[in-house]
Amino acid sequence: MILKGYPRISETFISNEILLLEARGIPVRIFSMRHPRESFCHESVKRIRARVDYLPTELFADFPRLFLPTAFLAVREPRRFLAALETAGRRFRRNRSLGTIKHLLQAGYLVDRLLRQAPEVVHLHAHFAHSPTSVALFASILAGLRFSFTAHAKDIYTSNPAQLREKIRLASLVVTCTEYNRNHLQQIAGPAATPVHCVYHGIDLTLFNGPGVRPLPRPPYRILTVARLTAKKGIPTVLTALALLRDRGLDVHYTLIGDGDMRDQVLDRMVALGLQQRCRWLGTLPHDQVIREFARADLFALGCTIAGNGDRDGIPNVLVESLAMGLPPVATRVSALPEIVRNETTGLLVPPEEPEAMADAMQRLLTDQELRRRTIRRGRELVQSRFDNRRLIERLAAIYCDTIPGLGC
Repeated sequence: MILKGYPRISETFISNEILLLEARGIPVRIFSMRHPRESFCHESVKRIRARVDYLPTELFADFPRLFLPTAFLAVREPRRFLAALETAGRRFRRNRSLGTIKHLLQAGYLVDRLLRQAPEVVHLHAHFAHSPTSVALFASILAGLRFSFTAHAKDIYTSNPAQLREKIRLASLVVTCTEYNRNHLQQIAGPAATPVHCVYHGIDLTLFNGPGVRPLPRPPYRILTVARLTAKKGIPTVLTALALLRDRGLDVHYTLIGDGDMRDQVLDRMVALGLQQRCRWLGTLPHDQVIREFARADLFALGCTIAGNGDRDGIPNVLVESLAMGLPPVATRVSALPEIVRNETTGLLVPPEEPEAMADAMQRLLTDQELRRRTIRRGRELVQSRFDNRRLIERLAAIYCDTIPGLGC
């Protein structure tokens, strides 16, 4: 598996997949393009047995480490190198990005320095359709191995469609995590023969296992968001909705878990709305602490939107976790969110960037006991039937076993 970074707190769906594939008897080796950003990891990561190797990261600072293995490979495998170079030239002419050069050199390093000592590797699979899949594509050509990839969210909607179409065409299979994504990828691919499979990420239902019934909450109402602080998460919409609830006389307290590029803007927005006494920002937390916050809260809120560059969510795992914990959500009608939050059934949906509508929905879900009972019960039923990662890994493993020769299934 070729990953952008490993391990990452926000990418538990990847570490869970690796852990479950290993439990299924499918061995994995990890090649990561970056070292971890956080100083801690979830407990599940510690149980992964896969060896991890890190590729040189910077094109200029690491150029000698990247160039020499690729040059040796060019001499040893000239036909494969020329084919990879031709592909890189075609892709560079489309995007004029030095990233293409770096990805070719990282692939050369991967093949010459790592795969030569790893004859047990029979297939390359990348998570995320942008840079990890670019490295996998070039490494596939250089090593004579097939490759595949899993596409998620930002990597789909901010990619050049022509570049993405080529990756789909050259891959042996493509996996994505929502039906919304699958339809979008199939439209981009056109008549390409490469199969595109939808397999939801799922979650560990032994870890996220809340009560089937919660009492009607009483003031102060505790509202929770777990999200990276980026534009597509729509945190300003949630904050404005909270201010509206306060102005209506509701005693609301808000907990925000997560970090990201928009941290300062989000915290400034809290102050500008006069919410600083009602809000607490906890930064990034491990699973056990997040679960405690799920258990304490009365309502989960997420204001997802489509960012200016086209970036958007798929199905945020936190929504699946919220339903599993018996915590009813209010979210927005964006991308694949309606596949998990079914309006009036497993939660409430509102249009993106409409804080008044979000405030109305939050108030309903805090005060309407029958609605809360229904959404909690139906939400847990949906997660148990469609998002159990132990069941989903069986489907994913079957796809890999049917498609990848030599996997030993």
